[in-house]
Amino acid sequence: MRVHTALGPGLLESAYKECLDYELKKSGLNVGKQIPLPLVYQDVQLECVYRLDLIVENKVIVEIKSVELFHPIHSVQLLTYLKLANCKLGLLLNFNVLHLKEGIKRLANNL
Repeated sequence: MRVHTALGPGLLESAYKECLDYELKKSGLNVGKQIPLPLVYQDVQLECVYRLDLIVENKVIVEIKSVELFHPIHSVQLLTYLKLANCKLGLLLNFNVLHLKEGIKRLANNL
């Protein structure tokens, strides 16, 4: 909320990602940014093609968006990341809204 209040809507995702990374680390959390997500296909690990925006405490994947509105593909993308990373919980954050509470979506991977 602090990042959205300070910056407001309309910036690129990368700006929000950097500020959110800073705020989370400042609060003492272990945060990884732009973490490579390996893709295993038919028992072969392929070169990394995907990167997680943020992963907090190696448990929660945070996918940052700055879009007019969420589309179903955004949720599907995060659920796929959760599956590939073997994580249970993800947050989809859309910073391009007037009030951030309207841009938060929590998703769970039913391992």
